[in-house]
Amino acid sequence: MKHVIALDVGGTGMKAALVAQDGSVLFEARRPTGREHGPDAVVATILDFAADLAQEGRTRFGAAPLAAGVAVPGTIDEKNGIAVFSANLGWRDLPMRKLLGERLGGIPVALGHDVRSGGLAEGRIGAGQGVSRFLFIALGTGIAGAIGIDGAIEAGAHGYGGEIGHVVVRPGGPQCGCGARGCLETLASASAVSRAWAEASGDPEADAAACASAVDAGDPRALAVWQNAVDALADGIVLAQSLLDPSTVIVGGGLAEAGDTLFTPLRAAVTERLTFQMPPKVVPAMLKDTAASLGAGLLAWDLLSMEVTA
Repeated sequence: MKHVIALDVGGTGMKAALVAQDGSVLFEARRPTGREHGPDAVVATILDFAADLAQEGRTRFGAAPLAAGVAVPGTIDEKNGIAVFSANLGWRDLPMRKLLGERLGGIPVALGHDVRSGGLAEGRIGAGQGVSRFLFIALGTGIAGAIGIDGAIEAGAHGYGGEIGHVVVRPGGPQCGCGARGCLETLASASAVSRAWAEASGDPEADAAACASAVDAGDPRALAVWQNAVDALADGIVLAQSLLDPSTVIVGGGLAEAGDTLFTPLRAAVTERLTFQMPPKVVPAMLKDTAASLGAGLLAWDLLSMEVTA
């Protein structure tokens, strides 16, 4: 069975798979990233995990993987295979493609951004199948996005395409880690909702999931916090709709796990803000937390296809 290695490196954990050419998962595994041990240890863990996956493929299918794809957070240089910077993992200018290729015996390696890889998977084998233009938004600790065009992801001229989390929706609003004020992720990310609900409820341990539960229970304080986040997210989506005109907006990440508690008011808020724009379908992501790993696998297969046609 022909297969590739797919690896998603997160701040706390890694998700990996052996992926067939049609995107189906042949084997899955997870490991902690181990960032508490420092960036060098994280790199060693990634390389060891990839080597173990390669051995798993040889054992199960009698053949080595044809390629590998790895999705990482932070700033990346996809063309040169360099993980430029990750605040969460502590690395700078890491030659990820070179290191993985050497550890895996010289097979081709594709490097991708975690959210754009997730968007690629959602577009091809998830909620965006058959959609020529979509916007994928991941609501997690922060907010990031991916612009889908005809089965590929538009990274932009400098690799920052899709950064909807840093669109300013409330000028002069909360300070963002990027240095601006009022960015979307300061208001509508899971961490933003957690902070707001902890303050409103008086419980420092309260989080976004607890806020969603309180919304379902009709707590007026939770409803106010939730609506504030929904309104900010709707403003960001309408801005993106005016610029990009996607037919579908796919929303994933931890906050999307609230289901209709999020999507019902969000769809209403988007609709009421539209004037001349064609309304997009606003739908939940399908692939959950496996999207980036699957996307990394698709990048690996794409790399092989490009080598064949070159």
